[in-house]
Amino acid sequence: MYAILDIETTGGSPKVEKITEIAIYFHNGHKVVDEWSTLLNPEKNIPPFITNLTGISNDMVADAPKFYEVARDLVEKTEDCTIVGHNVSFDYSFIKSEFERLGYSYDRKTLCTIKLSKKIIPGHKSYSLGKLCNELGIEINGRHRAAGDAHATVSLFELLQKQSNSTEKDFQISGSIKEKYKNLNGNLNGDDIETLPEKTGTYYFFDERNVLLYIGKSLNIKKRILSHLGNGNSKRSLEMRERIAAISYELTGSELIALLKESEEIKRNKPIYNRAQRRSLSHWGLYQGKNEFGYVTFKIARVSEEPDHPVTAYNNKEEARISLSKLVEKHWLCQKLCGLYQTEGACFHYGIRQCNGACVQKESVNVYNKRAEKLIKRYSFDHSNMLLIDSGRDKQERSIIRIEKGIYLGYGYVPLDEGYVKIEQMLECVKPALDNRDVRSILSNWLRNNRVEKVLYY
Repeated sequence: MYAILDIETTGGSPKVEKITEIAIYFHNGHKVVDEWSTLLNPEKNIPPFITNLTGISNDMVADAPKFYEVARDLVEKTEDCTIVGHNVSFDYSFIKSEFERLGYSYDRKTLCTIKLSKKIIPGHKSYSLGKLCNELGIEINGRHRAAGDAHATVSLFELLQKQSNSTEKDFQISGSIKEKYKNLNGNLNGDDIETLPEKTGTYYFFDERNVLLYIGKSLNIKKRILSHLGNGNSKRSLEMRERIAAISYELTGSELIALLKESEEIKRNKPIYNRAQRRSLSHWGLYQGKNEFGYVTFKIARVSEEPDHPVTAYNNKEEARISLSKLVEKHWLCQKLCGLYQTEGACFHYGIRQCNGACVQKESVNVYNKRAEKLIKRYSFDHSNMLLIDSGRDKQERSIIRIEKGIYLGYGYVPLDEGYVKIEQMLECVKPALDNRDVRSILSNWLRNNRVEKVLYY
């Protein structure tokens, strides 16, 4: 049975936006046998531009049921159904997010009519629902309303069925994991794969002798593991896929903790297929120093060749040079003092007035060093004692990462069902872990480019 659906929402992100309307046509592979639709109260304001697009206003949904009031119906009606949609990942991600807010894991197979269209009727300039239906002569009664778009998707679905020369291959979704993914180890349990969580954490591949083959991390464990099993034709990928006899995983809730955990466990366990990450994830570093005149200097060097911690680290030398060149221009630093221009005299930038002359002692040491310190500060930890609070493995807990005087001390989880939690209780929940270059690189990059829920100083 197919549940061909469309939804309207308050915006584009399933993490923060909500569903305002849903319509489903139930199709048995030959014809529509049932239908179901409703407006939904999103419990938040519908932006004017969304109302202009869909025609759904705040007044229209004021007395509509909230999602939790129709959730049970939705689960029961779509049981044993394949969810079909035009760009189905959009609709499906919103429905899953709504259920996750209720503490329920909604899991259905999906089929995308965009992907089917590109395969069965290639050559169209656009595969958007409106333009594709217009070219195919499919009328849409109620564009950008759930029922109208869902009904048009039904018509498109049936047209694709007629034009497909391999209906069973294109439209048959059911089947064991062995049928979907070839060249798998005979000991791999397909049912275990199908029930993997679509949540954040680390995962582990083992061979028949329980030897650890590979450690990875993902925001969606199931999706990432299925990509390992279904993608990659290199000799190494095929070899690993054939050897995977068992899979395990650990939920972390926080992507940052998943990164830290992956890095630590790869170094400790040295899995066969994590060769590139066994030693250091970052092979080149940016190191600071001072010359004989007191000016702050920088140089790029291999991490393995320097005893000190780098200001920041990179995967390769070219990445390091490009990054440093941009920083030199941004902070108006000297090419020569940053190791980018080898000369006995002034650097090239001084000649074109993009350097104030620190290379030939024309600029005050204090003035120059203040700008250099801004670069260093960009990559430095706050040396206060702090706890990074982030999402937990479920709604009843939060993850905690402890940093003390710039040193990473470990992570843990604190339950929220005990009311107010004191700093001392949080510290007791932290599991000790080792600080190293890669950990510092992960933390500094994350804090520079991402957010955690809260930072507590103690």
